[in-house]
Amino acid sequence: MGKMAAAVGSVATLAADPGEDAFRKLFRFYRQSRPGTADLGGVIDFSSAPIARGSGAHKVVRSQLNVSSVNEHDAHRAGLQPVSKWRAYGLEGYPGFIFIPNPFLPGYQWHWVKQCLKLYSQKPNICNLDKHMTKEETQDLWEQSKEFLRYKEVNKRRPRSLLEKLRWVTLGYHYNWDSKKYSADHYTPFPSDLAFLSEQVAAACGFQGFQAEAGILNYYRLDSTLGIHVDKSELDHSKPLLSFSFGQSAIFLLGGLKRDEAPTAMFMHSGDIMVMSGFSRLLNHAVPRVLPNPKGESLPHCLETPLPAVLPRDGVVEPCSVEDWQVCANYLKTARVNMTVRQVLATDQDFPLEPVEKEKRDITMEGFCCLDDKNTQVKRARLNPDS
Repeated sequence: MGKMAAAVGSVATLAADPGEDAFRKLFRFYRQSRPGTADLGGVIDFSSAPIARGSGAHKVVRSQLNVSSVNEHDAHRAGLQPVSKWRAYGLEGYPGFIFIPNPFLPGYQWHWVKQCLKLYSQKPNICNLDKHMTKEETQDLWEQSKEFLRYKEVNKRRPRSLLEKLRWVTLGYHYNWDSKKYSADHYTPFPSDLAFLSEQVAAACGFQGFQAEAGILNYYRLDSTLGIHVDKSELDHSKPLLSFSFGQSAIFLLGGLKRDEAPTAMFMHSGDIMVMSGFSRLLNHAVPRVLPNPKGESLPHCLETPLPAVLPRDGVVEPCSVEDWQVCANYLKTARVNMTVRQVLATDQDFPLEPVEKEKRDITMEGFCCLDDKNTQVKRARLNPDS
């Protein structure tokens, strides 16, 4: 306890120092932290019996879930335990924040990992590699990478495969990293299995009718970080932000509305789900550190259990071959994948009209109507429930 108290005290002192904003200071502290030392003594671990620690300013509390909103069959279809068996926590001072330690059924994480690496990375979805390569070169990252990853341990000095160079993929309404906006004409069908999973989790947290419309998948290496930011580009902030983690553990920092507020640090382990809603929906947050497994290049224990041979006939989870999981497992030994899912628009809401460019303001209405429909599309791209 003495070492833990010292770690908490040093973190609090660091955050109180003048100059650099408090969030940035703690981001740097955890970025440079040493696993297995007192550096991580102030990080909340929801997977064990959580106690009030961290910055000392926030206490862990139990969160109530809406057990009756998701029946056991639908939970099973998504690969989840019955909601009555989930554990859910919140933090005093962060209303609307819910942390659910791994609610997945044994083996079912395999499906979601495989989808992130094999299916969601395919075209027409968009990824960071598109800026440097042609569509043909990024058409199927899995096929181009699987043999490299399958024999990764045999030849560790080989160049990184394309999947190992992947940093992000966008789904549904594709986020524009330059304009920080979504648009109706930049859309591809959202994956139906991920939409179903997200709807069940949102309903369990009290958000009936949640529509999964946009997703950002982040692919982390052991040296990766996610900078301090706020997710505010969605037009409807009344709906939650859902976050799913798989693979190696990481440290997540949840701060305040301003960066001069010191954040609270917590571990995210494989299978953990975070929900940011209400007040917490627009708070600063970041990931300063992905933590290497203390046993070396190995998988978290929860990923060692295989996917059951018999799956629900009407479920969204598909079988995963031994060969496919070998590729996924080798990838995850030194990596982490995170899926964030958002509802962009309120029900029956359309994207706003974009301002007309200055040089086009004098065009007559007749001429304006002749412009390409793609450039003038402002209506909501309706989701196909069967897609």
